[in-house]
Amino acid sequence: MNMWLMGGFSVVFFLLASTGLFFFAATRGALILRGLSADSPCDKSHVYPIYSNMRLIKLVDFQPIISAILLFQYHHLVSRIVHELRQVDLKNRNVLITSCAFGNVIPRVVQAAVQAGAERVLITDIIDNELVHARSKVGGLSAKVEFIEDNATAMRQPEGVAAVNVMFFLLHELPNHLKGQALSEAGRMLAPGGKLLLAEFHRPDVRVLRAMSWMYFKVFEPLGLALWNTHDPLNCLENLGGWTYERTTYFFGNFQIIVATKQ
Repeated sequence: MNMWLMGGFSVVFFLLASTGLFFFAATRGALILRGLSADSPCDKSHVYPIYSNMRLIKLVDFQPIISAILLFQYHHLVSRIVHELRQVDLKNRNVLITSCAFGNVIPRVVQAAVQAGAERVLITDIIDNELVHARSKVGGLSAKVEFIEDNATAMRQPEGVAAVNVMFFLLHELPNHLKGQALSEAGRMLAPGGKLLLAEFHRPDVRVLRAMSWMYFKVFEPLGLALWNTHDPLNCLENLGGWTYERTTYFFGNFQIIVATKQ
C-alpha cells in the first residue's frame, strides 16, 4: 500500500514539475535567454513564446487549463465583463478588445457586443498568430469582427474609435514602464463617456494566498507584482485624470475587475 502511495505521489510530483518547467521555459525563462542575446530589443521583446508560437497557443489554450490558472474564477470574471458590456448602448458603435486572451472571453465578448447592437468589434494584438487564433473562435460572427495587428502601448486606431474597450489580463505581462502607457492608450481609444473594462490580478487579502501568489509571479511573471503597489491600475487611472471608476475584487482579493468611465 505504501509503495502504491509513494508511486502515486511520485507521478503527481513529476507531472507538476514537468508542467512548471514547461511554463517557465515558455514564459520567463525564454525572456531571460532572449535578454542574453545580442539582438536589439523591439516592440515584441516582452512577449512570451507561449503567446506567439501557434503550436504553443493551441497546446495551452484549453479552457480547463486556463480556468485552473485563474483559480477557477475565469467564468465569473468574464461574466462580469459581459454584464457590464450589456449595460452600454452599443447601437451603431464599436467595441474594442485590446489584446487577445486565452479561453472563451473573446467569443463571449463578441457575441454580447453584437447582441447589444455593436456595429463592429475591433480585436487588436501585437502578435499576428494571436489574431489568427482568435478568428477561429468567433465562428459565424466573424463578419462583424475586424482583426488588427496593433500595439496596445502605441495604437494606430483613431482616437475615440470605441464605446467600450476590453482589456483582459494584459497589464501584468507588460514591462512596468509600459503599463501606464497602455492605460493611456486605452483611454485615447474611447469616445467621451466610453467604458474601459479591465480584468487583472490583484494583491490577495489572505496571507497564505498572498505568499503563494508572490512565489508564482516571482517564478513565472515577475512583471505582475507591480500591480500590487507601484503600478496599481486604479492609481494609474487616477494619475492620468479624466476617469471615474470602481473596482471589484474576487476570490479573496486575488483578481480584480475595474469599470472605468472616460469623462
